[in-house]
Formats: sequence, structure tokens, C-alpha cells
Amino acid sequence: MSAFKRLVPLFDRILIKKFEATTKTKGGIVIPEKAQDKVLQGTVVAVGQGSRLQDGTFAPPSVKVGDKVLLPEYGGTKVNLEDNAEYQLFRESDILAKIDS
Repeated sequence: MSAFKRLVPLFDRILIKKFEATTKTKGGIVIPEKAQDKVLQGTVVAVGQGSRLQDGTFAPPSVKVGDKVLLPEYGGTKVNLEDNAEYQLFRESDILAKIDS
């Protein structure tokens, strides 16, 4: 079983796998690491049960596994899993937008 399938976010937290940074231009020129843009998009990998309401029930999250989302430039908690990919844990309210395909 893969590591992120065993990781279940709590409450309104969402596990995101960030997209890879562009390292080459279309013409094949390699972009130095310092000149690369920050990656502000990712894919939802795991979703918590939602935020708890005053009556004790949970409000379902507005994103689901597989959704592409726009992330803030700063924030989130880095999570290191077995497959060496870059994952971050965000609160649902920190996610800026869902990207429709």
C-alpha cells in the first residue's frame, strides 16, 4: 500500500502533491533553479472529513481526490513520504481555487 493512501488528513486538512517545476523551455534551454517560477498548483491526493460545525456534524470539503487546485505562495506543511515526491498539507480555507479541466 502506498504511503499517501495510509495518510488520512484530519478535519479540514487536504494533502496536495505539487506539480513539478518547469526545468526546460520549449526550445530545450535549461532553466537554472534560481530562475524557476514557484509552483502554485497541485493535485489533491487525500482529503479529511471536513470542518466540524457547531451542532457536531461535519461540513463536507469542497474539493475531492484528483482535483487540481491553486495554492498560496506561502503556507502549508511539508510532508515527506516514501516516494520522495513533494507533498504539502493545507487547510481547506488556505486553498485559493479549484482548477476545472
